[in-house]
Amino acid sequence: MFEEASEVFDNMFKSSFPLTFIVFIPAVLILVSPLPTEAAHEFTVYRMQQYDLQGQPYGTRNAILNTEARTVEAEVLSRRCVIMRLVDFSYERYQKALRQSAGAVVIILPKNMSTMPQDIVQQFMELEPEMLATETIVPVYFALEDDELLSIYTQTLTTSSSQGSSSAAEVLIHTATANGFQMVTSGAQSKAVSDWAITSLEWLSYGADSNGSGVSMLLELARLFSRLYTYKRTHAGYNLLFFVSGGGKFNYQGTKRWLEDNLDHTDSSLLQDNVAFVLCLDTLGNGDSLHLHVSKPPKEGTTQYALLKELETVASSQYPEVKFSMVHKKINLADDTLAWEHERFGIRRLPAFTLSHLNSHREAQRSSIMDVRSVSPSSRHGVGEPPAGPYVDLRKLSRNTKLIAESLARVIYNLTEKGAPGDLQIFTEQMQVQEEQLSSVVDWLTAQPRAAQLVDKDSSVVSTLEYHLGHYLKDVRRHYVKADKRDPEFVFYDQLKQTMNAYRVKPAIFDLLLAVCIAAYLGVIYLAIQHFGVLYSVVRRITASKTKQH
Repeated sequence: MFEEASEVFDNMFKSSFPLTFIVFIPAVLILVSPLPTEAAHEFTVYRMQQYDLQGQPYGTRNAILNTEARTVEAEVLSRRCVIMRLVDFSYERYQKALRQSAGAVVIILPKNMSTMPQDIVQQFMELEPEMLATETIVPVYFALEDDELLSIYTQTLTTSSSQGSSSAAEVLIHTATANGFQMVTSGAQSKAVSDWAITSLEWLSYGADSNGSGVSMLLELARLFSRLYTYKRTHAGYNLLFFVSGGGKFNYQGTKRWLEDNLDHTDSSLLQDNVAFVLCLDTLGNGDSLHLHVSKPPKEGTTQYALLKELETVASSQYPEVKFSMVHKKINLADDTLAWEHERFGIRRLPAFTLSHLNSHREAQRSSIMDVRSVSPSSRHGVGEPPAGPYVDLRKLSRNTKLIAESLARVIYNLTEKGAPGDLQIFTEQMQVQEEQLSSVVDWLTAQPRAAQLVDKDSSVVSTLEYHLGHYLKDVRRHYVKADKRDPEFVFYDQLKQTMNAYRVKPAIFDLLLAVCIAAYLGVIYLAIQHFGVLYSVVRRITASKTKQH
């Protein structure tokens, strides 16, 4: 019987190649067909800013990602998605990924920034401007950590670290058996946003201290002075104009175009009358210092000089813990961007200042993603270390608001010349600064992204600010700024917020080894069938010899 079967198989596979093809190819396809990929995790990522300012490109120029994940410990990062945690981030590692033409970089940020060491946060804030100023085709994403994302990072780190093992066999075996992750974004390639308008109702970013503190202070000042200006007997001789500008991070484009429209294209404007001074509020939610930044020191006898002296008087008489000073810096038109917002007014020959607790415009926290809403332990309990990175201290924000309100009141009511003592307080009892309102405004501003690319004219941010200002002021208006189509000063791009999927997959080496094993198996089967008669005779001789021995 076995001899007959041998002859049948032998004749079938020797004389009928198509039959061989029909029998074995479907089996091979079933064996090598990939298993369905498993979606490991879906999470939201935020792409690093992309915009053009005065013809100069900034940020990452790509938004598409579909590649395998690695950590920066891997030797080869080309066409890989490099995942790194903030605690492990350094500029050298970031540059390593860019030099090797990585497919993308994903930086995992902790949910609670106060848990990060101060030196790590400070280092990252100092690197942010350089990262943004360096144009790169590698998409750079930021994601908030969670348990699933940290698990993906840990497994990817294990895979990447194993590539540095001393034994090639160990690397091969571990690479073949380890789980990998394919990182895929759901969005399309970024493109320029046409006809986008900057609305002058905010410095639009996530910033808490810069400049959520300035906006909340402006709203509180509007509330306080609206109560004074309600009655004729307390109405001062000055008109107050409150301006919440947009596009501050883009060289103050909102302020620039607003000035152009009110000075160059309007026959009658408040700005064409006698403007005593312009006071810009920037980054005032922390610190025990208060700096009046000026482009030109005010001359004695002017209203600007009176404001300077009143700030000094109120600070020394009512808030001795505050160190007040004037910082003089000339406008440098050769720079790509202006240092402070008051310089936009200074260029148009309007006397202007900027008040800030920062001594220099180069402070990293003015444009950092680390500037989030975080209440200092000292502001709540009176003890404890402050959290890492920028934060808003409500007590100091309230104190600075009161200091500025008292100083402005002394100027517009000319209290010093009338003999009022320096420690006279105007905003007391029912007129006092409301810390709860300051807190609620800062919480609201930092609860949503306010980047100019994400806020259109119908945004709830703009409408809510307009509604809030309308409670205290008359004739509240929106001002829209659109880039010139022929020679745009700024160009925004979309795809800033995307969904990223991490799919659990086997590495490419696994597919290669599987294909080799399948080919070897099929080769052995093919040879066995082709020489079935020989194989049968050998097996028969072996079994026969064992039978004789027994």
